[in-house]
Amino acid sequence: MSTWSEPQPDSRFVEVDGLRIHYKRAGHGPVLVLLHGSASSLQHFDRAADLLSDSFDVIRPDLPGFGLTGPRPDRDYRVPAYAATVAGFVAALGVPRYAVAGNSLGGNIAWNVALDHPERLTGLVLVNATGYPEKTVPAGMRLARNPLVRPLVRRVMPRGAVERSLREAVGPHAQIVDDAMVDRAYQLMSRPGNRSAFVDFCNTDQPDRSAQIPRITVPTLVLRSAGIDGQHFTRDIPGAQELVHPHGGHLLPEEEPQWVAYAIAKFLGSCAGTPAN
Repeated sequence: MSTWSEPQPDSRFVEVDGLRIHYKRAGHGPVLVLLHGSASSLQHFDRAADLLSDSFDVIRPDLPGFGLTGPRPDRDYRVPAYAATVAGFVAALGVPRYAVAGNSLGGNIAWNVALDHPERLTGLVLVNATGYPEKTVPAGMRLARNPLVRPLVRRVMPRGAVERSLREAVGPHAQIVDDAMVDRAYQLMSRPGNRSAFVDFCNTDQPDRSAQIPRITVPTLVLRSAGIDGQHFTRDIPGAQELVHPHGGHLLPEEEPQWVAYAIAKFLGSCAGTPAN
């Protein structure tokens, strides 16, 4: 059985904001940063990153609170704090300009980076991104917000609960939730501090910045599964393009890596000739 809770041969680390951020980097070309969602890790993009690394220098971190990066010492899990850390992370690697693609929470962080550091971004890809207040909250997060269950979740997260939440997050035809995927999520959630960080994240009062979304000037592609709600990015971001997957679930980059990678590569290829405002 793979030990996901230890660094892999291609693991790298960099210090940012007192955090030791775990990341992987592969490929050549323009820089593309991939941001995973909550209760996930950089492995979420394994297959999509393999495909994209033919054309891009692909960088993917474990976001604070997750994976091998682990909890933030200051326990600040507000999305603008994540966006500042991501911008600091890319700057620490000496990368001046880059495209960013994010799934779910990662998409929320990505559009916050686009608001706060537009001059750095060459393109923005939002994959089932969050950030509108009416978005449905997944069962795992609802559980972690329950004051009676919360102390328990800090101490233990049963493997069965991890499997259930993964099965809930994928589309009806997805075959990707297997033992290996559940083991990976369970082992990473069980790393010291990660369960508590997840509870802290779920109970963080997130500022609502959705009214600022129309101010985004970066060329934007919205990738959305037809069944996902709370998505108004195409309506609100000037000039945004949208592709809708008919039966994908929330974890589109894992469910449909070829579809996602091809859409990102094609879009960023078309952006190369149009500098952001």
